[in-house]
Amino acid sequence: MSRTYKATGINLKSMPLGEADRLLTILTREYGLVKAVAMGSRKHNSKLGGRSGLFVVNELLIAKGRSLDKITQAETVESYPGLGQDLKKLTASQYIAELCLCQALSDQPQEELFQALNGHLKRLERSSTPLILPHLTHAIFQFLILEGVAPQVDRCCVTRQPLIPEFDDPNWRVGFSVPAGGAVTLEALRQLQQKSQPSKRLPAVSEQSTEATRQAISQIQDGVAETETSDYTGSSPMRRSAQLNRLLTAAELTLLQAVAQACSSERMAVADHPQVDFPSQGSLHFLQLPTSVDEWLAIERILRPYAQYHFDRPIRSAALMDACFLSSSAPP
Repeated sequence: MSRTYKATGINLKSMPLGEADRLLTILTREYGLVKAVAMGSRKHNSKLGGRSGLFVVNELLIAKGRSLDKITQAETVESYPGLGQDLKKLTASQYIAELCLCQALSDQPQEELFQALNGHLKRLERSSTPLILPHLTHAIFQFLILEGVAPQVDRCCVTRQPLIPEFDDPNWRVGFSVPAGGAVTLEALRQLQQKSQPSKRLPAVSEQSTEATRQAISQIQDGVAETETSDYTGSSPMRRSAQLNRLLTAAELTLLQAVAQACSSERMAVADHPQVDFPSQGSLHFLQLPTSVDEWLAIERILRPYAQYHFDRPIRSAALMDACFLSSSAPP
């Protein structure tokens, strides 16, 4: 067996090693996640110095080692210097890099994941500041699709009935349950909670009863704070599926549905034209919706605990992202 192999990879993580080396975590098309040492890359004028930077795409020649592989040659194919020049773009890029690290496998081809990451990095670098959050939200949803755990937002994940936002009713809400798998009507959630807690009776929810809806929302909300940070694995499947994490407005559900539709359209486009790395901006119809930074922050706050729950780890970049975007959206 050859002691060297070729791969095309994106640098996702870098840490100092020894006096002059770097240990890189690289997402490659051919072999998935690879950890390799860039020898001497921290030395002045090293050929591997710039090529070992974050989010640089290289054609690599890697030598197998006993404990760690070593990069013997690297030729840069693409890089994204604009990401490092904007804190918001850099933070969003680190966020999606964490998602890739959560789901990427080693010793297996990761073509679709590689294409998605490369495409989203390209979009983030080229985007204007107001579009950073929409692009990030789109990336989160797409990576959840690739993992096979994307939330159901077009239909109630309990009754399978279509969910149609009602903008005419300012009190209209739909629930979002992480363990249940996405959006759920308040009526279905009420029934689940009655089955898991027979002693707790919630008022029936109907389109004709606004007051009943308000009471149901109020009583369901009593458990929101508890379920946002609870350990879902410690309770029965019925009890977990009855938990509510968020109440969605008509506008929030519309945004989630638009992002989900864009992800599905892109997957079909890539399947039809595999030679194209990533579809054009034309498929991102949600970018034309009248939205604000706060609304996109709300969508990210909906998807973040969902991703952390299914990947079973925190997204550390999210804390810095909060500081970046919340400060910019705050009134002067």
